[in-house]
Amino acid sequence: MIAAGDNKRLLEGVKIVDLTSVVFGPYCTHILGELGAEVIKVEAPVGGDSFRWSGKAAATHGMAPAFMAINRGKQSIALNLKAPADLETMRTLLADADVFVLNVRGKAVERLGLEYEAVKAINPEIIYAHCVGFGQEGPYADLQAYDDVIQAATGTATLLPRVDGNPRARYLPSLIADKVAGLHGAYAVLAAIIHKLRTGKGQMVEVPMFEAFTNFMLLEHLAGLTFDPPNAPAGYFRQIDPDRQPFPTRDGYISIVAYTDEAWPRVFEVLGKPEFIEDERFATRKLRTVNLPLLYQEMARLTPGFTTAELVERCHAAQLPAQPVRDLADILDDPHLAATGFFSRQEHPTEGAHFAMAHPVRFGVEIGPERRLAPHLGEHGDSIRGTADP
Repeated sequence: MIAAGDNKRLLEGVKIVDLTSVVFGPYCTHILGELGAEVIKVEAPVGGDSFRWSGKAAATHGMAPAFMAINRGKQSIALNLKAPADLETMRTLLADADVFVLNVRGKAVERLGLEYEAVKAINPEIIYAHCVGFGQEGPYADLQAYDDVIQAATGTATLLPRVDGNPRARYLPSLIADKVAGLHGAYAVLAAIIHKLRTGKGQMVEVPMFEAFTNFMLLEHLAGLTFDPPNAPAGYFRQIDPDRQPFPTRDGYISIVAYTDEAWPRVFEVLGKPEFIEDERFATRKLRTVNLPLLYQEMARLTPGFTTAELVERCHAAQLPAQPVRDLADILDDPHLAATGFFSRQEHPTEGAHFAMAHPVRFGVEIGPERRLAPHLGEHGDSIRGTADP
């Protein structure tokens, strides 16, 4: 149970019952597990979490790469919550849990008898974190929500058309809405834990994916619609500028960011054409902002005269933010990530050698064991039930 102590890992002693699947909920509990919490993942006996099948496994069906990444260190128990005996096991798990995280829709939760009031009757101090698609007080409350649906509903699918002029709406190629909502879920649970440490009281926490991602995306993209009446269109101009893209080099692409106005003379000094910024079209900060596409276009014309390595070296020497555009397939070879120990080669008893990513945040105390492996479906069922051989 949650208790203060000087010698504990960050979340050591925090027991989380995890009735989530796919990415949103599991990413929330993944973060909490990385910080030292005990996470018991409850899965359906047939198939388990559908994300187990999201990619090609190395040896065992149901052990897809992304599933292994987001569920490492968790314990798995397979329960059919429609069966009285398994539902009773679930209630037993909840009786001494600190946190219950679930992403089952509201009406289905009620049918199972696992809505907040029912769980609170079992464990009055529990933190009940309901990861939902949409806020439960709105008309979308009972609708299904997946990453694509949320990207569409928030307007995110119209960002790329704003950049390249192709009118077809498109998704960003990332489970970005799921992961952002999962981060919101993690900090919400941590805030509730702090509250419980102060007051001894649990609470109901609702984490709606639609609202979380709308908040995330509109931070910059509400733009001129912030004001009443609006003074500009939606969309942060700097992010949707079609010329703000990686620049071609002799042997690849590079990202060069002249974020401050004072950086522009250094950019064109590096590119060997310092006189360009002296043109009257760029005489003031306002003119440089208005004519930003022209600056980007000239950069793109000049950068092919250099190799990527040459430009990276020149930019860093001039205190300009720059990095080569690295292919996804090459990220394991990044020298910085190698030096910081971000990737580690581990051995899974059935899946064999694989690479795992370190928790990205560094703390001054230990957060949990370094070697954390993803579970097979129901792997820890006997030990969780207390029926394993001694």
